[in-house]
Amino acid sequence: MPVSSSPLAPAAAADVSRSPWRSLKYRSMRWWSVANFVSNAGTWMQLTVQNLLVLQITGSAAATGLSMSVQAAPALLMSLVGGAAVDRWPRKLTAAVSQALLGAVAFTTAVLVACGGLNLTVLMALAAVTGVIATVDGPACALLGNDLVPPEDVPSAIGVGSLVHSAGRLAGAALGGVTVAFLGTAAAYAANGVSFLFVAAVIPFLRPAYGALRQDAPARRGTGAAGTGQDAAADMTVRQGLMFFMRRPRLVALAGVTGISAVFGRNYTLTLAVLVTGPLAGGAGSFGTVSTVLAVGGIVGAVLGARLRRPSVRLVGMLAAAGALLQVVAGFSPSFAVLLVLVLPMAVVESVSDTAGKTVLQTDPPAHLRGRVLGLWGSVSTGWGLAGPPALGLLMELAGARGALVVGGLIIAGSIGAGFLLRGRRDVTVPVLVREGAPGAGVLGTAA
Repeated sequence: MPVSSSPLAPAAAADVSRSPWRSLKYRSMRWWSVANFVSNAGTWMQLTVQNLLVLQITGSAAATGLSMSVQAAPALLMSLVGGAAVDRWPRKLTAAVSQALLGAVAFTTAVLVACGGLNLTVLMALAAVTGVIATVDGPACALLGNDLVPPEDVPSAIGVGSLVHSAGRLAGAALGGVTVAFLGTAAAYAANGVSFLFVAAVIPFLRPAYGALRQDAPARRGTGAAGTGQDAAADMTVRQGLMFFMRRPRLVALAGVTGISAVFGRNYTLTLAVLVTGPLAGGAGSFGTVSTVLAVGGIVGAVLGARLRRPSVRLVGMLAAAGALLQVVAGFSPSFAVLLVLVLPMAVVESVSDTAGKTVLQTDPPAHLRGRVLGLWGSVSTGWGLAGPPALGLLMELAGARGALVVGGLIIAGSIGAGFLLRGRRDVTVPVLVREGAPGAGVLGTAA
């Protein structure tokens, strides 16, 4: 399978192209995008079928929600450990093995369904195993994709990945229904297993492009920054990744911006559904139109985000604040038509902000710490995902759909604005000189 990338000249690596598709000029990235599309389609096909299967076994919507929670729970509890594994082990091998294991789980489920041996307990256990493997597979595959392009093209790789994910989701959801109707549930699980094996087969042939950031794990070289194997091993611990994140102000700021946006905004499938079907007196068809516009905006935003070269946390914050203000205006929408006009830029801004944030998150830490940083982020973002809907639901109970959009948007914009002001004050702090011998004299520095 000829997927290795030939080295490009330094001049080519320094290309200043801002095309959103520039990452696809690397052959390995093209193959990786195809593999990701196949894998995403298979995964979403399985998720669609899994919900139907749980309903078929139990007849309970609550059990369906429980199965999804069981699969998500490892991400909340174990993602940092999974990220540490990604930092310790060779990235290509880790990604290939995790994909093969996910394929094995899918094939096992297919056999059990075909033989009539699948019950709710076994299905929950398989969902939990899938969640555990995903804590390793997620950061491994994300960072492997970034290794295939130079640092300045990582935003393009992330944007293309978002488009591939969206296309795979649409294809998988459609194929799920068709496959079950004509071939049965077991065939859908088997197809997902094949998709994982396809990715595992492609990975060994991938090659980093010229100038790409290579994983530089001290533990595998046997020597760390301090020059000893013992120090290198200590640098590979879970605690080291956590301490790095907490001592990195820009990552903490990124977490704050993303977290408050996730809790008080972005859950548009909830807030806009209530607004459209309530105060705006629309129906399911109207909300379907809103969902379509959100999806289109997300695709447009992914393309625009892919044009970025070196985004910053400041840019992420500005975009999040702009999206929050649009959310406030949407809360005052007098009609469905006005809401539709606002929904598109809301989705575009959110998507560009996401691409910028992911780029910072995946390129800011040293190469040998990125798995743990992504693992910690997986745990935190899962927590946001669990906390956001209940918080917004309570806010809507107290203030209504319009009030939830307005208050949530003001909280987001106000918090980000306060953060910018505090940062600005720290940046202009002047050292205070203390006369020698004065009470409390000591070495004083700036707060920047």
